[in-house]
Amino acid sequence: MANNDCRVTIHMAASLDGFIARKDGRFDWLETSDCYVMGSRTYETALSFVAKGLGWPYGDKPTFVLSSRELPRIRDTVQFYSGDLAQFVNGRLRPVFRTIWFVGGGPVSGECLRLGLADEIRYSILPILIGDGIPFFEKLGRDIALHLAEVKAYKSGMVSFVTRCGVIAALVKVPETQIL
Repeated sequence: MANNDCRVTIHMAASLDGFIARKDGRFDWLETSDCYVMGSRTYETALSFVAKGLGWPYGDKPTFVLSSRELPRIRDTVQFYSGDLAQFVNGRLRPVFRTIWFVGGGPVSGECLRLGLADEIRYSILPILIGDGIPFFEKLGRDIALHLAEVKAYKSGMVSFVTRCGVIAALVKVPETQIL
């Protein structure tokens, strides 16, 4: 049975020139959720942080890695999944977690949108140009209508906005911009 209070969010932060990570996969901005879902390359980037002594960036939250490859499991909170993404999200994650954040990468976020699994996209743009890197979404293959639900500007120069996807999108009124 689906959890009606559950929200699936694609969460990304990007540089002003539209990249979610440097070419080598480095990123240094994360917030928190009840659980995280990521692809194997994002997981391997997190593993490299641990190997460099920088720690595990996802805390003690359950972390689900979408991969058909064999990867090392270095924490009890990490689980691997290979199979139908819609069945996994709707049948396994939504009944258990209130907030589910897809945190990377481009192919995973794109598939989440293509399948209509995302309720919202949280996107933060940082005032930096990194020149080259990894894009937010890989080829979507179609237009996906989004409706602006929230905008926040921070004194640091970062701008964060939330858009609603699907049926929820039609019910959202656009609030005024906040400066924090």
